This record gives sequence, C-alpha cells and structure tokens, in this order.
Amino acid sequence: MTPAATSAGGAEPREDIAPVRAGEELDWSALEAHLRAGVEGLSGEFSVLQFPRGSANLTYCVSFGDRRLVVRRPPFGKIAPGAHDMGREYRVLARLHERYDRAPRALLYCADESVIGAPFLVSEYRDGVVVWDSVPASMAHLNAAGFRIGLAVIDGLADLHAVDPESCGLADLGRPDGYLGRQVHGWSSRWDAVAAHAPSRETARIVEEVGRRIRAEIPRSQRAGIVHNDYKVDNCQFAPGDPDRVKSVFDWDMATTGDVLVDLGTLLNYWPDRTVEPDSDAAFIAVPGMHGLDLPSRAEVVERYAANSDLDLTRISWYEAFGCWKTVVILQQLYARFVRGETTDPRMGMRGALVEPLARRALGLLAG
Repeated sequence: MTPAATSAGGAEPREDIAPVRAGEELDWSALEAHLRAGVEGLSGEFSVLQFPRGSANLTYCVSFGDRRLVVRRPPFGKIAPGAHDMGREYRVLARLHERYDRAPRALLYCADESVIGAPFLVSEYRDGVVVWDSVPASMAHLNAAGFRIGLAVIDGLADLHAVDPESCGLADLGRPDGYLGRQVHGWSSRWDAVAAHAPSRETARIVEEVGRRIRAEIPRSQRAGIVHNDYKVDNCQFAPGDPDRVKSVFDWDMATTGDVLVDLGTLLNYWPDRTVEPDSDAAFIAVPGMHGLDLPSRAEVVERYAANSDLDLTRISWYEAFGCWKTVVILQQLYARFVRGETTDPRMGMRGALVEPLARRALGLLAG
C-alpha cells in the first residue's frame, strides 16, 4: 500500500484518504484482476487506500499508476433489507451525471460476491475537499467562506430536485405513489430488527414513541423527484478554493424517486445551527465541531431552498423529525453491528449513546 498522497498542486492535504483499516482488507488480487478486466485503460502498479471517515459502506481509493478509481461495497456482517444497495447506486450514477454534473460517473458494477465478498461498484475518482469540522485551508482566507459553503450545499440540493427523472432514464427508479408511507414502514421495520440491542428499555420506549407519532402524522406529498436520501454537508465535495458551488455529491445507494422534501428534512437534521445552544437537544449534528463553520441557520436553509422551489414548506418540521428518526435507526444499526462483533471500528461502539438524546429531539420537533 502507498501512503496517503497530497492533492494536485499540494494545495490541500488528503486527510480523507488513509491506509486500509485493520479488519477491512479485501481480496486485493481478485479485485485487481476484476478491475483490469472490466475497466478500460488501466495500467501501472496497483495500490489501495481507504476513505476512512464514512461509517457504513466501505469505500476505497484504488490506483493503477496515476489513475484513481473509487470502489464501494457494503459493510461486513448482517445487512438490513434494502440497505447498502450497490446495484442501485450504480444505476443512478451511470445515468444521473448526464443531467446533474455533481454526480460522479459509475464505471462498473459487480454482483458476483465471490470477488470481494459482496456486490460492489466502481466509479470515477474526483479530486477535491470535503468539509467536516472546519473550513478547508484553501478557503479559509475568503470572506464568509462557511456561510457560502452552506448556501452552495442548499443550492446543490435544490438543483438535484429540479432534475426530471425521466430526462436521465430514472423515472422507474422508485414508486412515488405512496412513497412516504412505504418509507415510514420500512424504517419502522429496520428499527424492529435491531431494537433488541437498544442501550436500555427506556431508549427503546422513546424511539418507539417517535415512530408512532411519525406514522400518525404523515403529510401529503406535493411532487415527486430524485431523492438522494442522505444529503448532507459531508457528502458534498468542493473544488479547493471555491466555496460557492458543490463539485460532487457522494453516497447514492439509497437514492430513489419520491417526495423530495425528505431530503430537505434530512439536511436540516444534520445541520448545525448557530442560533441554537450547542449543548441542547436541538443542536444535534452528525459531525462534532461543525458549529464553528458559521453555516446559515436552519431557518435560512429553509428560506434559501424556498427561493428555488415552489413547494409548500409549512410541514417541514415533520420531515426534519423523520430525518432525525432515520438517523436514530441508523445509529442503532451501527451500534448493533458492534455489539454482534461484526465490526472492529471503535466508533461504532459509541453510537448507542446518541440514540436516546436524538430520539428526544425528534419528539420535540413533532411537538412543534
């Protein structure tokens, strides 16, 4: 394996690429042979690094000489039905890039689990920076860089929702009719599958109360479009030095067609709000430290999105609560994998502590 490199020109460190984490090695010989046979133009020495900051799918940076590719496969262990769908992600990325240039182009899909133990996809590698807990060095000197990053993320979502699924061959990606009802039912089932590993009975009770309220208050969907289903700041990539436009959007394995406001609710759920006390339940975000970015407030997120959409946003609190509840379930899934010994990543062992406070936050949103 080669050490993590620097990006073109050395302007930004590749801190998001690292040696492969212990226990997450694959059959590299089999992978190399499959890629050389399936992707045109590969030559040079084969090497692998990992994108270590994701917490579910395993994502690797595979190099053949100077050419880089991205390889993604599901996590090890038991997988929830419909989750980590590499075939779906391939289908989306093989077509969406024609109408939405922030979507990396897919190059190959392998359904043969004998190669590396699970289905996987290969996509183009894009150079750039992902915003985690600080403004990237290449933007730090710019005026209001964090605020501009936030506006660019919102605009990237609005632009996605403006894409006509039929225009890029994705009209049949999902079933928009009854979408919200099926989503709520599906996430209820995912919780049921891991509820036995809840950190406490009280935690389970609160999560189940959130689910009951979510099911009882489903709003009427207004318009269907392409739904990313995990759109957030750290799934967006920027060109170094440019905070005003998202260059790439990652993690499309849950994409579908349906009620696009689900994406806005998800984004709000993950969004740090400088108008909220950092230690309050309402302040939960996925990446600690993001409060220092000085992003737009959640109210400004809604305002910016509304300026680029004709949708009625009066029920957006339900969508944010739904996004919050989904995050609860995802955290519990990750914690359950740790409890069952299916991952060696110590971060997963800490996910359980977040389940109850986040469920309480969802109840607060539903209470208005």
